[in-house]
Amino acid sequence: MSMSNSTKWTVVGCVAFVGLLLFIILNPFVIIQAGERGIVMNWGAVSDVVYDEGLHFRMPVVQSVKVMNVQIQKESVKAGAASRDLQEVQTALAVNFHLDPMAVNKLYQTVGTDFQRRIIDPAVQEAVKAATAKYTAEEVITKRQLVREDIKSLLTVRLAKDGIILDEISITDFNFSSSFNQAIEAKVTAEQNALRAKNDLQKVKMEAEQRVAQAKAEAEAIRIQAESISAQGGAEYVQLKAIEKWNGILPTQMIPGGTVPFINLKSEGNPGE
Repeated sequence: MSMSNSTKWTVVGCVAFVGLLLFIILNPFVIIQAGERGIVMNWGAVSDVVYDEGLHFRMPVVQSVKVMNVQIQKESVKAGAASRDLQEVQTALAVNFHLDPMAVNKLYQTVGTDFQRRIIDPAVQEAVKAATAKYTAEEVITKRQLVREDIKSLLTVRLAKDGIILDEISITDFNFSSSFNQAIEAKVTAEQNALRAKNDLQKVKMEAEQRVAQAKAEAEAIRIQAESISAQGGAEYVQLKAIEKWNGILPTQMIPGGTVPFINLKSEGNPGE
């Protein structure tokens, strides 16, 4: 007995629907987005195949793909260390890194996705301790750039072993013990007081020099004036100075035997006197 056309189409439709359903469930295609890599696993075992960005085919059931982010990521870490002079230093850092696209499968195989806690944080602690121990607590502050470069150098080598590439680090904060902070504050205060005293001493010295210069100038003026008085006849010069200061008013009372100021009755034209 032959099938009717309607029955045939029904069977074809069912097969197509089942096939589409299986295709959707099995999902043989995988899309790797920008900034990602796909780790191909065969029956759950990590393989050497890493998918780049784009559309890829995988064998359903047999293969699965673990997607990993290879873009730059940021990790904030706080690390405690001791300086060369045994001062406690608490350092806060911002670490920028990305996963090596060609080694994400090895990282996932050995560490998994918890690499920040298991790899990066301990590596930062180790690098900070090693770098800080080379400097005194005061140098940690004054040579901040050198400390950062030392930490970066040590951390770059340490993370590269696990397929993590360090892009940059920033030291966001340094904290010291309260006793060290007090010592620094006392030192700064002492330096400020010493500078103030030096400035005051310089000011006093300058004022003294100015007074000496002024005294010398006045003495020189007096000497010149004395020489001038002597050269011009003395008494006449003094009288001339008095006349320059007279206000032109004669005394209202005359003392017997006194004379009118500045009037000399003697003259060469009175021979009887």
